[in-house]
Amino acid sequence: MTLKSVTGSNGAGLYATEPSVTEAELTFDNLTLFEALKSAGQKHGLNELILEDSLGEKQSYKRLLMGARLLGKRFSNVTGKGQAVAVLLPNSNAVVATFFGLQSAGLIPAMLNYTAGPTIVVSACKTVKAEWVISSRTFITKADLQPIVEALEKAGLKFIWLEDIRKSVNWYEKLITAIFYKNPIAHTNPDEPALILFTSGSEGLPKAVVLSHKNILINCAQVTQTIRFDSSDKLFNVLPVFHSFGMTGGMVLPLVSGVKLYLYPSPLHFKIIPQAVAKSKPTILFGTDTFLTGYSRTAKDEQFASLRMVVAGAEAVKEETRKIWKERFDTIVLEGFGMTEAAPVVAVNAIRANKAGSVGRLLPGIEHRLVAVDGIKKGGRLWLKGPNIMLGYMKYDAPGILQKPENGWHDSGDIVEIDEEGFVFIKGRAKRFAKIAGEMVSLSGIESIINSIWTDHDHAVVKIPDKRRGEKIILLTTNFTGTKDEIIKAIKKRGFPEIMVPNKLLAIDTIPLLGTGKVDYTSAQKMAQAEE
Repeated sequence: MTLKSVTGSNGAGLYATEPSVTEAELTFDNLTLFEALKSAGQKHGLNELILEDSLGEKQSYKRLLMGARLLGKRFSNVTGKGQAVAVLLPNSNAVVATFFGLQSAGLIPAMLNYTAGPTIVVSACKTVKAEWVISSRTFITKADLQPIVEALEKAGLKFIWLEDIRKSVNWYEKLITAIFYKNPIAHTNPDEPALILFTSGSEGLPKAVVLSHKNILINCAQVTQTIRFDSSDKLFNVLPVFHSFGMTGGMVLPLVSGVKLYLYPSPLHFKIIPQAVAKSKPTILFGTDTFLTGYSRTAKDEQFASLRMVVAGAEAVKEETRKIWKERFDTIVLEGFGMTEAAPVVAVNAIRANKAGSVGRLLPGIEHRLVAVDGIKKGGRLWLKGPNIMLGYMKYDAPGILQKPENGWHDSGDIVEIDEEGFVFIKGRAKRFAKIAGEMVSLSGIESIINSIWTDHDHAVVKIPDKRRGEKIILLTTNFTGTKDEIIKAIKKRGFPEIMVPNKLLAIDTIPLLGTGKVDYTSAQKMAQAEE
C-alpha cells in the first residue's frame, strides 16, 4: 500500500492511502451474507462441522443452512422484507442460525446489547423502528433479563421465542427445508442493509450503524489479506456478537472463510474460559486487553498451548499484556483498530509486519485523511473512506432515517499519527482530550503511563469542568495505595509535561465496564463528578 500526499477539505497538508486492491476483488463475488455462507459450505464441505458452542452442540454447514432456512420462513411470516428485527441472544449456535435466518428472509438483524439496561435497549429498538424481538426464554431466565423484556413489551414490542418455534415445527416444514435449504427465502442485493449494530454508548446514547452485505464481506476479505486464516484454524470467540468486533471478526469471518468457530457466551468468566480453551484447542483467540489480562491472571501456562495468535481490539493493548502472553503462553498478540462504522476493522498488525504500540497498517482499499487539530503537533483527526464504511447512521432523535456519510467520508473522532512505514498510532479519541490552560492533554496517554506502573490494577482517566483552568483530570483506580508522587515520577521519566498529572486520585473497588469490555467513561465521569 502506497502513501500519497493529498489536501483535505480544510486545506491542511494530509496523507491518504491509495487503495492497493479494487473493490471487485474484495466482494466475495458480489454475494450476500447468506450466499457467502452457502458458498463456504460448498467449498469446504456441507457436512463439515464448522460451529460449536459452550453447550457442546456442534453444527455442520448443512445443518446451519437448514436452520437458517426454517427460521427465515417463520420470521418472514410476521414482518416484511427490509424491516429491522431486534435480536436479544448470547453467543451460541442459536444466535448464528437466527442471524442467517434473518438474512435468508431479507430482514435486518438489529443486535441488542443486553448488558446496557432497559432504557438503552428500548431506545435502540425505537431508533431503528423495530417491532419484533427474537430471544430465548432460557437465556432471559439465566441472564436475569426480565426487566429488559418487560420494558420492551411496555414499549409495544412483540417477542418471537425460539423455544416456541422449536416445539411447533411440523413434518411439512422439515421436508421443504430439506429440499430448499440452499435457497434464501427472499432475494437481496449485496448493497442493501444487512445488519444494524449500535455504538458502544461509552460517551452518550448509542447510535444505530447500518451496514450492508458488501460492507461486512469486504471487511472480512480485507482482514484475510493481512492476517492469514485457513480451514485448519479454529477461532474461540468470547466477544459478544452485539459488538462489531465480535460480529464480523468473531462470527461472520470464520464462517465464510472455512475456519471452525467456537462461541462462548460471556467474556467475563475469567476462570472458566482458560479451561474451555484448553478443552476445545483453538488456534486463534479474539479479545480485548481487559479480557486478556483477566484470563492471564487465572490461566495455567499450558491451557493456551494450542493458540498460535491472539487478535486484540476495542481498546489499547498494554505492553505488559503482550509480554505476559509471549513469555507465559508463547503467543503473539496482534493489536488492531476498528470502529462499528467501518464494519469494523480499519487497521491491524500482521505476524510478519507489526510494530509494538501501533495498531498496524490500514487495510487494503481504505483511503484516509488527517485533519489538523489545534494543540496537536503531530498527526490529526482521522477521516476514512472505503467499501467497508457504513451505509449510514440512524439516530434516536430521527428514528428510521438513514443519515449517510457525506461524500462517503466518515469522521472517526480519533486523533492518530501515521509513521513513514504506514503504521498507525492512536493518540486517543478527540473527546478523550482535556483542554487545560489552552493545552490539549491526552487522557488515553495518561492511562497508558499509569497502566505501565500499576500493572496489577485497573484505571480510568476522565475530565471534569474546572472554573480556573477550563478542565481538570481525575484518575479512577483500583490501586488504593498508589500516590500522585509515583505518577509524577513516571511522567517526568518519560519526558512528558507535568500538566499530564491527574489533579485527583479516586480509589474505587471496580472500574465500570461496558459489555464489550471497554471502560464505561460515562459512568466513570459521573462518579468523578459526584465525588467533586
